[in-house]
Amino acid sequence: MYSYIDVLTVGAGVGGLRVIDMGIQLFFFLLLLFLVKKFAWGPVMNMMQKREEYVANEIEAAEKSRIDAEKASKEAHERLKQMKQEAQKIIEDAKEAGQKQEQEIIRAARDEANRLKESAQADIQNEKEKALQALQDKVALLSVLIATKVIEKEIDEKDQEKLIHEYIKEVGEEL
Repeated sequence: MYSYIDVLTVGAGVGGLRVIDMGIQLFFFLLLLFLVKKFAWGPVMNMMQKREEYVANEIEAAEKSRIDAEKASKEAHERLKQMKQEAQKIIEDAKEAGQKQEQEIIRAARDEANRLKESAQADIQNEKEKALQALQDKVALLSVLIATKVIEKEIDEKDQEKLIHEYIKEVGEEL
């Protein structure tokens, strides 16, 4: 007689297929799939979903940070460029102001020099006129003195010329 298990065994011997073993294995496999789906698959999928969202958020944040950093770098570069331009303009304005001031100082010095020169020339002219007037006064005085002496001494022409030369010599020494 055959047992129930033997009947279900297809083929004879050790290498044959056993339908019951396959059925039991299929049952436990399906049970395992059910249990995995019910208890493990949902939490694993939720964890994988959260991990995927976390990685996506991190990538998005990193991309945003990169874009912000590039924007900040461009802004800093533009500000630096603008500051360089402003510094160059300040330097140029300072040079221009310095040149204007230099020209103003030179012009003022020339004006002052011309004024001093004109003043000195006017002083020289006044002193010259005073000296000429004083000389004319002395010559007139000497002429009167000579004439007085000539009249007092009636001298001959030769003595008169000698006397005139002596007085002219005295006038020259006084001047």
